[in-house]
Amino acid sequence: MNRLIFILGLLYLIDINYAFAAEQGSVKLLFVGDIMLDDGPGRSIANGQDPFRHVDTLLKSADFRIGNLECPIATTGAALGNKIFTFRAHPSVLPLLKGRFDALSVANNHAGDYGKDAFVETLNLLEQTGLRPFGGGRNLSAAHAPLWLERNGLRIALLGYNEFKPRSFEAGSNWPGIAWSEDSQVVTDIRAARQSGADLVIPFMHWGWEREPKPTARQRQLAHTMINAGADIVIGGHPHITQGAEYYQGKPIIYSLGNFVFDSFTTPATRTGWVLRLTVDRQGVTKWDTVAVMVDDDGTPAPIVGAKTPCGIRGSQHIQTCQDR
Repeated sequence: MNRLIFILGLLYLIDINYAFAAEQGSVKLLFVGDIMLDDGPGRSIANGQDPFRHVDTLLKSADFRIGNLECPIATTGAALGNKIFTFRAHPSVLPLLKGRFDALSVANNHAGDYGKDAFVETLNLLEQTGLRPFGGGRNLSAAHAPLWLERNGLRIALLGYNEFKPRSFEAGSNWPGIAWSEDSQVVTDIRAARQSGADLVIPFMHWGWEREPKPTARQRQLAHTMINAGADIVIGGHPHITQGAEYYQGKPIIYSLGNFVFDSFTTPATRTGWVLRLTVDRQGVTKWDTVAVMVDDDGTPAPIVGAKTPCGIRGSQHIQTCQDR
């Protein structure tokens, strides 16, 4: 009897240790596209509405939630006179982001809409709220530094880049701004992250032409360059439309997640975005899928029930199609 109890106890410990090792070895990440909290979404928030209310459960299903913040959040600065569209959200939006997101890329073509003071105020407010900005900083070195995500024994390096005009938003050696995606610099950053102990490196891009359903040759070339340099997956946004996915060297590339919170779009394509869900371990992406969302007139997203969207698992060489549950 004692021997049986010992064996059962040993099997129990093995099972617990196996489960613990599995938990230690994987992390769930979630990425969304453009989050613009001025104009329609800003008015909704001012009126007491929550633009994330329909996707709250979805956002809370991952270990880390990452999005592209398509506007400064500030009270300082003045709108640049040489841009058709300029955005600036009020700091009152911050409580709605807290608890929904862990990190926000500021590497985009609207981060500098209200000048450098507003950009730095945005960085300060995000950090004070516990939201970690990346893809931009108070100088060039900080803008290109990876954001480190660490959980379950994994070290994940997030890098953010913009390559859509104006380039005047780019950081310099002693002035704030965003990270620009010069090929040589991107390759250097990815390799440096690996040398600093990254188990995975994930570039989050702001690129391509607006409203174009397919990625450009430039997007494909840069994505392949990043994977050749050591990236495990490449994720993009900016075109205000989803752009499909592909595998290169066994690594997934999701070219554009489209809009997430954004108003003033009227077609089904520009109102549809993807929420990207990843499970990763030391060897890279084990599985991934996308959940389609549709934004309403106010820019508020809600999942599209039954939508068929791209997905994949480790070892795949072809994009699969999944239907959201």
